[in-house]
Amino acid sequence: MTELNTPRPDATPSGAFDIRPPLILGSASPRRLELLAQIGIRPDRILPADIDETPHRHEDARDYTRRMAREKATALRGSADGAILCADTSVTAGRRILGKPTDADEASAFLRLLSGRRHRVMTAVALAHDGRLHERLVETTIRLRPLTTAEIEDYIESQEWQGKAGGYGIQGRAGAFVQWIQGSYTAVVGLPLAETATLLAHAGIRGTQK
Repeated sequence: MTELNTPRPDATPSGAFDIRPPLILGSASPRRLELLAQIGIRPDRILPADIDETPHRHEDARDYTRRMAREKATALRGSADGAILCADTSVTAGRRILGKPTDADEASAFLRLLSGRRHRVMTAVALAHDGRLHERLVETTIRLRPLTTAEIEDYIESQEWQGKAGGYGIQGRAGAFVQWIQGSYTAVVGLPLAETATLLAHAGIRGTQK
């Protein structure tokens, strides 16, 4: 558990002050922390949720991704007061859910599977606040260009595949593999900013102006 800063009042345009709820980010992902910083939001605490992420048998990818975000937020409700923000990202090829590779061989297999074809990236966001749970699911379609064996091997050696659903991160070297994208870039990175900002605003949490 990492403490970042203490809650502080946020100024409203009228000059009055509203006490916003503390924001708990239920994720250890540095990418999600960086994305929140882009819209001027800094969590008060980072408290990763520890849940079983095994898909249920015959579970649809959308249902799985929603369930993961929801269960993360629900698991943290008893551990922290405030607004709890959780997210989950899944990569799917056909009906197959590609999680985070367990090793380099699995990461290579994922990239060979995705090479030259379209796939979907789904990110679900869940915000638990005031006894309610608000959710959004954002789906993005991506096509990777055909990849050579050498390109896959070089990428695996870079270690960038580690901790990435589907075995690649669009914000890094694998950005050169992406032929086209339809949907939300930030959702593919790990947190759809438009939808997340709307959810947080309803809880009274808005980005600060520099």
